[in-house]
This record gives sequence, structure tokens and C-alpha cells, in this order.
Amino acid sequence: MKFIVPLLLTAVLGSGLGCEDSRSTVVAANAAPSASPAPTPTPPSPAEQVFLASGPLVVENQIDVDAQREGVIAAIFAETGRKVKKGEILARLDDRQVTANLEAAAAKTRSTTADLHNWEAEAKVLDSDMRRAEKLWEARVIPLEQFEHARYKAESDHWDVDRVKEVLVDAQASERSLKLELEKTRVVAPFDGIVARRYVRVGQKVGLGDRLFWVTAEAPLRLRFALPETFIGHIAKGQHFEMTSPDIEGQQWKASVIEMSPVVDPSSGTIEVLCEVVGPIGGLRPGMSASVRIPKQQ
Repeated sequence: MKFIVPLLLTAVLGSGLGCEDSRSTVVAANAAPSASPAPTPTPPSPAEQVFLASGPLVVENQIDVDAQREGVIAAIFAETGRKVKKGEILARLDDRQVTANLEAAAAKTRSTTADLHNWEAEAKVLDSDMRRAEKLWEARVIPLEQFEHARYKAESDHWDVDRVKEVLVDAQASERSLKLELEKTRVVAPFDGIVARRYVRVGQKVGLGDRLFWVTAEAPLRLRFALPETFIGHIAKGQHFEMTSPDIEGQQWKASVIEMSPVVDPSSGTIEVLCEVVGPIGGLRPGMSASVRIPKQQ
């Protein structure tokens, strides 16, 4: 029993000292963070200070050239990738029937013109006969009926002249209409550009409105994109931005604002902006993706 009591006292004292040490450690651990200085706020990186807007590069003149009349493709003069000038013939439809009709219409116009000259000459003769008959009637050489016969005949001839004039107008209109139809058999480039695609081949029959070629201009290149409505009042015409393209790495271009929407799209809360590439376009082509860096408003 004498030995058991000292052992119990030693165990109690040891456990008490251990609790005090653990409490001291917990207090020190909890006090350590409060003693450290407050962290300094990190300034925003340059990437966080700009708004990146992206979109495809487009051109104003880009169109599908459609057939203006039905027919059979007789010849093709422009292939994909060829640069063309405005008015240059891209293809020709079979024009034999239209040409024959035009020649007939031209012949009718010439015939009607000659007929009109004949009636006009006859009208002058009848006018002369009427004036002579009038003088003879005034001299009482001929009866009134003979004078009136000459006068009515002259008037009738003038009506025939007017009739033939209208026939000539109709013939000339028909000739012009056939000339337009002949022009429609010539498929021409609507502007300077490049043939991006050909849809037809020689011998193919096409109908009115069928696609024949896709012609696109190469410049000026434009980029259309949307911005949040918070940019209203901070974007102006003539403002320049840096532009890059993921298709051409390591190069930059300048894009100038040429148009911007005056209203906000209620469905997206954005405004539409149109920029144009300034200076040499290098390897840029219509359809490529591009991005502009727009500083955010602080």
C-alpha cells in the first residue's frame, strides 16, 4: 500500500502537466493567425482589363450569282479561285433561240420604221391635195363634197401615221425585251472579286433562280461583334482596336469602328459593332475568325 500511493500521485501530476501543455499549444496555435499581417490585394492582370470580342471576318460584297432565266449551260469561263472584274462573263447559256427571236424582232422594227416613213410621205401628199381642193372650193371650181372628201382622206391618213407609230413602239419594246433576255444568257460578275465556288457544269440545265457561282470580294474586310450594353457611350466611330486571328499567329492588325447599333438588343442586352481592317490585310481572308481587344471601362 505504501508503494501504490506514490505511483498514483505521480500519474495524476503527469496527466495534469500534459493537459496544461496541450492547452498552451492550442492557445498558441489559435493566436498565431491573428498576429500575421493582412494580405495585400493583388492588382488585376492586363488580361482582366480588356474585353475580348470575336467573330468571323466578312466583306460587304459577297453573293450567290443566280440564273436569271432557264436554259442549258453552253460554256463556263471562270473556275473556282479565279479573280474576276465587274461585268466579266462567268458562263454562257445556250442563246440560239433568243438570238433568232431577236433577229426577227429587229427585222420587224426595221419594217415598221419603213412603213411609218411611207405613211408619213403619203400624209404629206394628201395634205397637199387637201390644200389644193380647199383653194378650188373657195374659187367655186369644185363642189363642197369634193373638198370634204380630200380633207377627210388627209385626216384618215394622219390617224394611220399615229397607228403605225404605236406599232413601231411595240416592235422596239419587243426588241429591247429580247435584248435583255439575251443579256440574261450571259452570267457576269456583279463586282470585282474572286470566284469562291462553282455550282454548275457545261451541259447542265438550270432554272430561274438556280445558284451558278459564289462570288466574294477580298476587301475591305470587316468584323461584326456584340458588346455588353455597358459599353454604350464608350465606343465611337473611328476608334481603333487591336485585332488578332487564331488562324495567323504572331500578327496583329488595326480595326476601326465604322458602324454601331444605336439601340440595345433586348433579348441579349448587347449592342452590335462593325469594324473594318485598316491597312494591309496580309494573309487574312473572308470567313476567318478574328478577335479585338477592347479596354474595359473602370
